[in-house]
Amino acid sequence: MGKATNPTTVSGAFGIEARRLTQLGVLDATIAIDTRLFIDPFLLATSKHPEMSGDGVRMYRERFEEIIRLLGASRERGDPAWKGAFKRFDFPEVSGTCLGYGAGSTHGSAWGPLTRKRVFEVAEQIVAIGVKDPDLFQAMALFEKDIGPDLLSDMVTTIIMPALAAFNVRILAELNLAGDEFEVSGVRARFLPNPAEGGRRPLILVPTDVLRELPVARDWDEVQEAARDNEVLRDRVNKYIAEIWEAKSKRDKAKLKDQALANKQAFETLLSILKKVSAEPYDLESDPEGLIRWATQARDYAKNNPLHFKQQKLQTVDDVLGVVREIVAQFRHLIEDAGLNRELFKPDGKPKHEATAQRLFFAVAYSYCVANNVDISPEVDTGTGEIDFKFSVGFDARVLVEVKLSTNSNVLGGYRTQLEVYKKSQQTTRAIYLLIDVGRMGRKHEELLEVQENARQKGEPLSYLEMVDGTLKPSASKR
Repeated sequence: MGKATNPTTVSGAFGIEARRLTQLGVLDATIAIDTRLFIDPFLLATSKHPEMSGDGVRMYRERFEEIIRLLGASRERGDPAWKGAFKRFDFPEVSGTCLGYGAGSTHGSAWGPLTRKRVFEVAEQIVAIGVKDPDLFQAMALFEKDIGPDLLSDMVTTIIMPALAAFNVRILAELNLAGDEFEVSGVRARFLPNPAEGGRRPLILVPTDVLRELPVARDWDEVQEAARDNEVLRDRVNKYIAEIWEAKSKRDKAKLKDQALANKQAFETLLSILKKVSAEPYDLESDPEGLIRWATQARDYAKNNPLHFKQQKLQTVDDVLGVVREIVAQFRHLIEDAGLNRELFKPDGKPKHEATAQRLFFAVAYSYCVANNVDISPEVDTGTGEIDFKFSVGFDARVLVEVKLSTNSNVLGGYRTQLEVYKKSQQTTRAIYLLIDVGRMGRKHEELLEVQENARQKGEPLSYLEMVDGTLKPSASKR
């Protein structure tokens, strides 16, 4: 299970103004938790950074043009040309970009031998029908269930590492930082040492204008949407891969793979759509999915709203519980009264993913623990995609906090069953269930109170229930 114990960002770790990184076009990533953004090769050519738009594009295209040329020259599987192409289709694990799905670490993903072989065989089919566009490899996420954006991003990162290294050297000079020498993917250069890794691994700075939430469309719905918006593409789709409009299941996905690989025109139509999907980098300023700002925003709110704990010496589980309840109360204040609730919503007013609220609580709690030198270690357990927070002193004094949004369909089960399972596994009797109202509450609060009262009457284990009103309010002048 991945555990994230530090929400510190690049700017916070190295004393850099966050806006300075923004001016330089550098991602202010969290140094111990991957950000779910990915390097999109379709965006390299339009980057304002010469390392990306120049050498990055050249390296990317040269690698795949060579693989395509060798595959075209191969007469049978296993001959010298085939072996040469397969040798170049190798993308070792990349560590240090702070991008991807690793919620509790910044270590990269790796292409296993079976995945590498399977994807290479699909590439053979594509080249065999006459496609020579180096971008053909970006369609793999549509065809292969375990080829996700993190693997594709690592593939691109490995190829353009010399360009990324040159970008890091230039940015370090702009920031007057020396960095340390590391070797990454065969490239030796100066990078920042990652404090979350004890300085043993590099922290690779990444330009913001080559990042997307996904590097390519990963499902047919996104492809359909892109094709509908463009009359020329729509006509080509109708002609070559018409069944895209009906594709919904995994079985359909496999059938569409066969259809897209049926001829050169069909596949090139698909590539045209994918390039349209990738027209714009992720909007870091508005951060619609809450992927970036949560750490700095929560840190700033906590700094501007200091919390001084009443007791400093923590020994028993109830001592820890008292501190955690103070943190929860302060978090409620920040959400309900100080404006932090705005970070729970997208620009269109729809609630962000529950993970955003969980990250905000984590960053707020961490800031208060550090500021008051309290021996509490919040941990984020991301093994199942859900996030628990464990505050502990020693072995016995453990308190859990589970954060849920009112939009979650399992609010009741989370309190009645899930949290009790967590308490048992962590060997604690103290836990807080923190429910944040962002709309669609219905009767969930009343039902939770009923569960709580039934447990109390039966003498069953009981967790504290805390409510926070995170809904958006009219401005004071309009209330």
